Amino acid sequence: MSDEPVEISLNDEIDLHHFHPRDAKALLNEFIDISIERGLTEVRIVHGRGRSVLKKIVLGELERNPAVESFADDGANWGATRVFLKRP
Repeated sequence: MSDEPVEISLNDEIDLHHFHPRDAKALLNEFIDISIERGLTEVRIVHGRGRSVLKKIVLGELERNPAVESFADDGANWGATRVFLKRP
């Protein structure tokens, strides 16, 4: 396994299932920063349902991130959270 950075294309959603939970905080915050740079005001974070470790990490980071206006369970899929970002 390589420690080389992997470039991924971003849209308005990131699925954290593809990453190790120890990387989730950094990935989430970088995703939010890039989303703001791109002018997005709403994004979707996929983390899993139930008592997901990823979900707990995501919700904790969203609470602390000053760029986040608000967030809520995605009504279409409770394994995801809809995030509303502050306008610059």
